[in-house]
Amino acid sequence: MTTHTEIRVFEAGDTDAVVALWESAGLTRPWNDPRADIRRKLAVQPELFLVAVESGRIVGSVMAGYDGHRGWLYYLATVSDRRGAGIGRMLVEAAETRLIAMGCPKVQLMVRTENEGVRGFYDSIGYEPFDIWMTGKRLIAD
Repeated sequence: MTTHTEIRVFEAGDTDAVVALWESAGLTRPWNDPRADIRRKLAVQPELFLVAVESGRIVGSVMAGYDGHRGWLYYLATVSDRRGAGIGRMLVEAAETRLIAMGCPKVQLMVRTENEGVRGFYDSIGYEPFDIWMTGKRLIAD
């Protein structure tokens, strides 16, 4: 039996399922409130927040953004029982298609150093690692 996967824009009713997905995938951190991240994304380019759905079940997500210079991908996740089924690839391709339509010349993402398992996935879809010094500053505490 073939499973049909639909990629669509996130809807408010998806919140609990998406937060649970991110938590099970190890993407959440105590200092980042995932619900606040969702609220913030819905205020800025909500059309770039995508979910994968199979038979009414959220099975993946990706949050993308474009600042006029570079595109970014965040919160790419797939439920554990569907990993390896191409859902992550579908989500990235859908996000890239939307970014290209906005004129985005390059997309980047960050992977935590301890998340070595995902590197092969990104290699397989054409992402190239590069050495940079990454820094940041929290402006609003969650």
